[in-house]
Amino acid sequence: MSWEIKAPRFPESISEGTIAAWHKAPGDTVRRDELLVDVETEKVTIEVFAQESGRVEQILKNAGETIHSEEVLGLLEISSAAAVSPPPTAPESLVSSASTSEASPTASKAPRASPAVKKLAAELGVDLEAMDGSGRDGRILRADVQRAADDAERTERQASIAGVSAKRAPPVGEGGEALTSMASIDDETRVQRRVPMTRLRASIARRLVEAQHNAAMLTTFNEVDMSEVKRMREKYKAQFEKRHKGVRLGFMSFFVSAAVEALKRFPAVNASIDASDIVYHGYYDIGVAVSTDAGLLVPVIRDADALGLAQIEAQIVQYSDKAQAGKLSLDELAGGTFTISNGGVFGSLLSTPILNPPQTAILGMHKIQERPVVVDGEVVARPMMYLALSYDHRLIDGKEAVQFLVTIKEMVEDPARLLLEI
Repeated sequence: MSWEIKAPRFPESISEGTIAAWHKAPGDTVRRDELLVDVETEKVTIEVFAQESGRVEQILKNAGETIHSEEVLGLLEISSAAAVSPPPTAPESLVSSASTSEASPTASKAPRASPAVKKLAAELGVDLEAMDGSGRDGRILRADVQRAADDAERTERQASIAGVSAKRAPPVGEGGEALTSMASIDDETRVQRRVPMTRLRASIARRLVEAQHNAAMLTTFNEVDMSEVKRMREKYKAQFEKRHKGVRLGFMSFFVSAAVEALKRFPAVNASIDASDIVYHGYYDIGVAVSTDAGLLVPVIRDADALGLAQIEAQIVQYSDKAQAGKLSLDELAGGTFTISNGGVFGSLLSTPILNPPQTAILGMHKIQERPVVVDGEVVARPMMYLALSYDHRLIDGKEAVQFLVTIKEMVEDPARLLLEI
């Protein structure tokens, strides 16, 4: 009998993918749970594993071809004759390879990378042999290649700038006076590099443009005094970290919790628009924007209303680590009813976040900076943060948007409200 090798089910936010690489060819034997094919989407690379042991009968979609959700990629022949015994402890190929390595110190193991990754490495001039992959079993991912290319470009640019500076500096006499006019700049220093957009970067570009074209987007601003949250963190951070086994108390968990309480009071901010219908969500799945070398990803904290501060912080750290390693799954990126983006970690003082469709609102956090404010008739310095709420005016009125943001401000300025739900 034949078993269909299918593409994974893509979430609504992903319409298609690309076959990155087949790890088996027609006629090859396969063990259950063995890696068959890599599928690259605009967000992540998905590994498809064999559900049964057998033999690859046919490949229907080749590397580089576009595929859709749950599309059949190939056929696996299942039979008792196709059962595969475990490999010997030391295969001849490995023994030969080890012997070669011992005899020749310059011999190296072939890098574990898909054809798509190898192609990108060739385009960017990255040596895969010298890289350590951050993927499963040490596999080299696109993010690893892009990071290496960016590092090399940064080094080259610094060297180029140093060279131009040296050319521009006029000769100096013994007394320190300039002897000649400034040298001209060699055209060889004006370097350009053209590379194709990754699927992730192209997806980000497309979705941002769609958000601006398809939504009546407005932004309202406010500011929040972070004194109480900072005081609470300073007072309890050691106990918190000890009690929750190394989880640190950050600012994001306060804003996620405050956002959940505000969303309960203003359901339209937690809703989405589907054609001519409004979909009100009875749950609170909060997307938290994470920046990576490959681009911005938004993993989702499910049922955030049921989580405590420590659970939220732990999940954010886990998502951040997985995002940097390119290991976020589609399920972790799918859905979401509201998004929070923290540009303050990069030093942003104020910005206008763009909606994450089909959501109708996004909260932007910014840098905490001491500013003079008037408290009880006196001017004092307080750690202040600007907040920005971008919203879809087709569904959310200005009054609702302002009240929603004020609710978050009040919750964060007086964290006891989160515990008392007032």
